[in-house]
Amino acid sequence: MVRRRQAVTIRHVAADAGVSLQTVSRVINKEPNVRPEMTQRVQASIAKLGYVPSIAAQRMAGSRSHLILALNDRERTIADWRSREGADWVDQMLLGGMLTCAKHGYRMIVELVDTHSDHIERELLAAIAALQPDGVILTPPHSENLLITRLLEDHGISFARIGSLRPGGGFALTMDDEGAARLATEHLVALGHARIGFIAGPAEYELSGWRVTGWRSAMAAAGLPIGDLLAEGDFSFASGRRAAAALLDAPLPPTAIIASNDQMSLATLELLRERRLDVPSDVSIVSFDDTPIVRFTHPALTAVVQPIADVTARAVELIIAEQAGRTLPDGPTIVPVGLAVRGSTAPPKAAG
Repeated sequence: MVRRRQAVTIRHVAADAGVSLQTVSRVINKEPNVRPEMTQRVQASIAKLGYVPSIAAQRMAGSRSHLILALNDRERTIADWRSREGADWVDQMLLGGMLTCAKHGYRMIVELVDTHSDHIERELLAAIAALQPDGVILTPPHSENLLITRLLEDHGISFARIGSLRPGGGFALTMDDEGAARLATEHLVALGHARIGFIAGPAEYELSGWRVTGWRSAMAAAGLPIGDLLAEGDFSFASGRRAAAALLDAPLPPTAIIASNDQMSLATLELLRERRLDVPSDVSIVSFDDTPIVRFTHPALTAVVQPIADVTARAVELIIAEQAGRTLPDGPTIVPVGLAVRGSTAPPKAAG
């Protein structure tokens, strides 16, 4: 009969390192005010003994759960998964969040919640009761839902709001959506475009307004009129077709179109092909998100590269820092974006 190997506990680590249980706990939890030599001694014993911290044991001892809960929109996430069209928001969120959690001895769990549900409070309370998270990461539109943020505040749970700068509790983080739209517009202006259409996202997302503001400010700075160059979608492919059609059917259609996500950009590309308009010689396209699919279209789409992994990693760091009692930055955290220039943008025919 094979004997089960005896589990290594925090007591074994303390005895091997010659320190107290409290010191080992503080090192594991990455708490401040531990001398570097003590940290090195404890970490050496952990590596030597192969000790793995037990979340269950930590809970029984009354300390933190070392779990961070990320809430994503159920309806939109499931629709993206089922469509299998290359949307990788959740993948990038997991990349940034899980790796950062692991670095600090935490775990991240993702829950899907419908922000418009009449049962959202009950669902969220059930998740909190079951998981007892140390912190919660809210993504749009949850980050703008006052019912959710107030519930977390009432329960004393640290939380980060990605994509929201509205006054309220928690840590506010954005991916500089206004700056991103301005960057995309300035790229097209530099190519010689004067008629630059913009397909906005739904008004329920605060970031949709920021992107419109960035586009407007860049157009104004270049002395270009806006007129009938603004259309609105809801981030879906179908809405992108409708919005692109509205722009192209205008008396003076645009020579370039910026769409607020990849699905609406792909719809715009499809409609242009159906109308036998060439991209980019007839119409240039700039997209947001930069999900994998836009790199394999023909031509590949110029796109705003959203640092989803970076902003999620920063949200995790802020929550853990608050738990550890470290000094926190004042004001919102704005993570800069980039622009990947590809074959879908070129000077307009008149300028060429």
